Amino acid sequence: MILVTKWFGVFLCNETQIIDKRLMPADPAQIAEKLALMQRGYLLPEEKELAKDRKKLRVSERRQSELGKPALFDSSFIKAEQYGFTASMMRDAMLALGKLRTSEPITRDRSLVQAIRHLDDLISSCNLMNERLHEWYGLHFPELGDHAKDRRYCELIAKHGNRSGIIEELNICVESIGSDMDDADMTTVKNLADTLCRIYDDRERTETYISKLAEEVAPNTCTLIGSSLTARLISSAGGLHRISSLPSSTLQLLGAEKAMFRHLKSGKKPPKHGIIFQHPEIHRAPYWQRGKLSRALAGKALIAAKVDHYKGEFIGDVLLDEFCKRAEEIRKGYPEPPKRKEPVKRKGKSRKRFI
Repeated sequence: MILVTKWFGVFLCNETQIIDKRLMPADPAQIAEKLALMQRGYLLPEEKELAKDRKKLRVSERRQSELGKPALFDSSFIKAEQYGFTASMMRDAMLALGKLRTSEPITRDRSLVQAIRHLDDLISSCNLMNERLHEWYGLHFPELGDHAKDRRYCELIAKHGNRSGIIEELNICVESIGSDMDDADMTTVKNLADTLCRIYDDRERTETYISKLAEEVAPNTCTLIGSSLTARLISSAGGLHRISSLPSSTLQLLGAEKAMFRHLKSGKKPPKHGIIFQHPEIHRAPYWQRGKLSRALAGKALIAAKVDHYKGEFIGDVLLDEFCKRAEEIRKGYPEPPKRKEPVKRKGKSRKRFI
């Protein structure tokens, strides 16, 4: 027998017919509440009641896996109209479900996803505006790029503008080959530099916020791989719940989707790692050890994410010690790169093809 849940009820079926059923209430608001529970991953009381004392029960959804083994089942023969549920009732229930889900409290990991994407936007804006400032102000004082970088560069321009004040503050002796600027042009350039300084400030505040929030949301994962990489993984997956439900091989390749699809499409070499490559143990390792290190770290990170999602006890330090031991074993076990296989030479003369 197999357990099937529809928006209008829960049904216990065999291959072709319904054995038992529990219908939803006829009120769209109550239907929406039950559907919201299902979307959050919980079991309905009706499902538990029908599955009680049933041996070798199969279920139609992964959500119900604690009641039985998930299996594919064509339940199209179960029609809502047979039990008095109309299309207008389904429409009202879906609208109520949408309102109910959108009004739910925002989880902290969802805020972390948005914060990481905001940080990426700030980094992109910084790079773009920094390039524009260097190109524009370089007409007036091109030598400044040799004495100041990034934030210091824009701070000097926003404070002084003309190169004389910058030369005096830096206490350098430079004979610039740049040309003079009109006052209106210099004012606009200073405004650009001031805007860039504020973006740098916002970027620092966002990075601090992300670090604190990641440690709050996923303390075990942060202990294992760091707050920055934890936030990146959660953002790439779309949430901590999604990470905790992924296999470790998928976690290992998060961020390398394009390379994976290129491998599937054209047969090129598959990627060995995605965002997880940013971990220092991996990107500092020789190329022939990175795949094994990535696999080991992804396995430990998945355990940490599961513990964080289900609010288990803190085991981040234990996982970190286990990974460090495994990394040492990999370094000792594979000190040299693997030998490349020589191409097999075919016997006999090669035939020339004439066109």
